[in-house]
Amino acid sequence: MHKKVLVALDQGTTSSRAVVFDLEGHILSQYAEEFPQIYPHPGWVEHDPNMILQTQTGALQKAVKRAQVEPEDIAAIGITNQRETTLLWDRQTGRCVSNAIVWQCRRTAPMVDKLVSEGWADAIREKTGLVPDAYFSGTKLRWLLDELKLQEQAEKGNLCFGTIDSFLVWHLVSGHPHVTDATNAGRTMLFNIHTQDWDDELLNVLSIPRAVLPKVVDSCQIVGTLDPEILGTPVPVASMVGDQHASLFGQTCFAPGMVKNTYGTGCFMLMNTGSEAVTSKNGLLTTMAWRMQNQPSYALEGSVFMGGATMQWLRDEMGLVKNVAESEKIASSIESTGGVYLVPAFTGLGAPWWDMYSRGTLVGMTRGTGRSQIVRASLEAIAYQTCDLLSAMIQDSGTTPTRMQVDGGASANAFLMQFEADIMGIPVVRPEVLETTALGAAMMAGLAVGTYTSVDELKGLWHQDLIFEPTMSEEKREELLHGWHRAVERARNWIEH
Repeated sequence: MHKKVLVALDQGTTSSRAVVFDLEGHILSQYAEEFPQIYPHPGWVEHDPNMILQTQTGALQKAVKRAQVEPEDIAAIGITNQRETTLLWDRQTGRCVSNAIVWQCRRTAPMVDKLVSEGWADAIREKTGLVPDAYFSGTKLRWLLDELKLQEQAEKGNLCFGTIDSFLVWHLVSGHPHVTDATNAGRTMLFNIHTQDWDDELLNVLSIPRAVLPKVVDSCQIVGTLDPEILGTPVPVASMVGDQHASLFGQTCFAPGMVKNTYGTGCFMLMNTGSEAVTSKNGLLTTMAWRMQNQPSYALEGSVFMGGATMQWLRDEMGLVKNVAESEKIASSIESTGGVYLVPAFTGLGAPWWDMYSRGTLVGMTRGTGRSQIVRASLEAIAYQTCDLLSAMIQDSGTTPTRMQVDGGASANAFLMQFEADIMGIPVVRPEVLETTALGAAMMAGLAVGTYTSVDELKGLWHQDLIFEPTMSEEKREELLHGWHRAVERARNWIEH
């Protein structure tokens, strides 16, 4: 029987989304449900696991209904997810022992400082490709085991640790498989990206028992079938992949040297480095691109913690815009910020700075500074941070990309995309389908079940929408970047520790 569609579950930081694609890569329908962010203390971020499950299941059911397809027509489902967010649940009941600790949460910064002071930074870097930081899952898991006194339960194998992909598969797939894929495992600070296994030395340092860890599988493989109660029929679940890796795949960045940047809650730039795990000298991460047929592909990655989240801050906390789309109009209404810079280090700074103790800073204000200048400075800040990542990537890889492919919500903002091209000095290319994270997960699922026979076949599913060419003079570019780097210095190391 010919299967007509592929479905991606895209579980993000602020919403759970499901997207139904036809086999040519066009979106037939999508549905997203937002869920609340929980901030128990300054710098702490949590999610309610039940809300994640409820919104993701609801989004799947509604997207399939909206596409007007029969569940039997679904060839496969792919899962892509916010990474590093940490959950711990009872192996018998599936009930989580606490809220999920979100990737943005800084509560384990002192634990990371201790690891660094004990001389573990180089080993962590060497084995995992990561910089020791509270961002990653390992210390979050250690915190839960300590805080809730669950070490003994974990050692007995009564508990399951997982990132969102693991949690969803355990709860949505028949038989409750406890698995994760190599891209998500690679973000825990516990997984050796060279041996492709959990690292005994790192597990020992953090006293993490192997019994609590999921089995690591390929990004593109059938892990089971969807519980028939959800859609009324079993459907193969055929890919698990972290959101940024899914986006790299969905952008068809299959060749070394190709770069994509996703503008989501955070911004994430990845450069494919092929079978070589390139070690960064500029604060980038060496990460998995994906793993297929047990063969790892690698990437360089830089993260901006506050991308679209900066726009949400403007809307929700500051009340300066009614909706995020309005920011484009406001920013375009003035020629410049008048020397105003926002450094949105609300949860610290990611690559290339890796400063857990920096905080949000607004500098250069005069009596004439108003709403328009602050809105424009907020959008420009996203572009500046991205430009810093690209500079680091060029230095590390020795490759200057001829263009950058973009996706994610804020890539729809024409002001931001043009400013990005100007400040980086290379063309910015936007595809027709901005949901490339979902597209990548769907492509992988299709590959796993034989809907597509090769990676080359997938290149035809990517279609260009717009190219933003740089128009800014080199002199102006350097002047603006100089101001930005001065502003970053003001924000750095703000919290005394």
